[in-house]
This record gives sequence, structure tokens and C-alpha cells, in this order.
Amino acid sequence: MQRAGYAGIDLGPPGYLGGGVDLRRRLSERGLGLAGGYVAMPFSQPERIGTTMDELARLLDVFDHASSLPPAARDGEGVFPPRPTLADAGSDARRKTPGRAHDDPSLMLDPAAWSRFAESMRRAAGLCRERGYEPTFHHHGASYVETPQEIEEMLQRTDVGLCLDTGHLVLGGGDPVKAAQDWSARINHVHLKDVRRGIIDRVVKRQGVMMDFWREGAFCPLGEGDLDLDGVLGALRDRQFSG
Repeated sequence: MQRAGYAGIDLGPPGYLGGGVDLRRRLSERGLGLAGGYVAMPFSQPERIGTTMDELARLLDVFDHASSLPPAARDGEGVFPPRPTLADAGSDARRKTPGRAHDDPSLMLDPAAWSRFAESMRRAAGLCRERGYEPTFHHHGASYVETPQEIEEMLQRTDVGLCLDTGHLVLGGGDPVKAAQDWSARINHVHLKDVRRGIIDRVVKRQGVMMDFWREGAFCPLGEGDLDLDGVLGALRDRQFSG
């Protein structure tokens, strides 16, 4: 990442880059800042949210240990405090049906579940903000915030920024360029990934699971898939996104 010219890196799975003093040292030696870290939470099931609130608190502890930027990163442009990247944990039903909810509304949350979702999100965002970090929400395949309709509902019911993920948006039936335009006021983080639509369609048609998209290369190196990369970046620049 350092040799490629990046200013920061995401945590990845817990422990992947080390923790505590080791993580801080590894970032500092390479002049890298910490971009963020990901946690999936059962937002529509408040009886389960307590355990993942503890997980979120541990993620924020990691941020506290590592977020003092090393000089090389601190002096660069576009370096920001790390983002707690929140996502919905979905359910057994949604994990079995990635990419199909936009054609089957019966898979979506009902209004009561959305109200529970919004309250749980308020708790999670509140914890992040109390600790000094502004969260972002990652729409994700095989979760209850996968389709453009579900993303719109989440945006209407919460005040949390959106992590636009171009690959997962295609999986959910959305258009990344249109999303970058329509949701620009709420986008505060971006996961930029290319995607092969033919593989997405094939896995959905045979009713595959989320792992099949990764295993078969639906998400691929930038420039090797069908994403209108220039269109997405152009839309973000036009709306003065910085992040």
C-alpha cells in the first residue's frame, strides 16, 4: 500500500494488521494513516445489538491506539480520522438470497423492523460520536440494506453518512454513477471496486450465496470489469467529495 502511493489503509479483519502497539508501529514505519474498520451489526434485532455494541467499542479502542497519524501521513492531503464502517448483519434468509431482493420485496424489512433498525443505528452512531468518530454505513450484499430502495430507506430514517460501495451496489441492482450523483450529500466514504456483471447475473440466476461472488471473481481489479470508473469518479468530483 505504501509503495502504491496510498496515504492510509483499512483495518481488514480483526488482528489482520496486528493490534495495539504493533499496529501503531507498523503504520508509523510506513507513514500510513488508518482509514477505517468494519463491523456488521443486527440493527433490526435490538435483542442482539448489545453484543455487537461491545464489538464496536473494541473497534473504537483500536482506532484510539492507532489514529494519531505519523508525520508522513499527517502532512499529506486527504487524510482523515478513521471511519467506523457500520453494516447490517442480515439474517439467514437474506444470506441465502443475495442479489434477489430488488425483484422480491417480501425479503425486505417491514415498517416495524425498520423502526427497530433506526433505533439501533442511533445507539451505534451515538457511541461512535461519543468517542470522537463519525460513522459511515456500508450497504452490503446479503443484508437488509442491499438494494437502492433499502439504501434510500436507511438514509431517510437515520442521519449516518453512506459508504458507497460500487461493487455491492451493482449486486443490489443499482447504478453506481447515479448513486454517486443522487446520494452525494450523504456519501462520506467510498469503497471503489470494479465488478463483472456477467458473473453477478450468473450467481444470482443459480441462487448462489454471497461467497460465490467473491470465489468466482465478481469483484475484480479496477479496469478489468464493467464499472464506469470515470463516471463514478467524475460524479464524486463534480459534487466536491473529499474523503
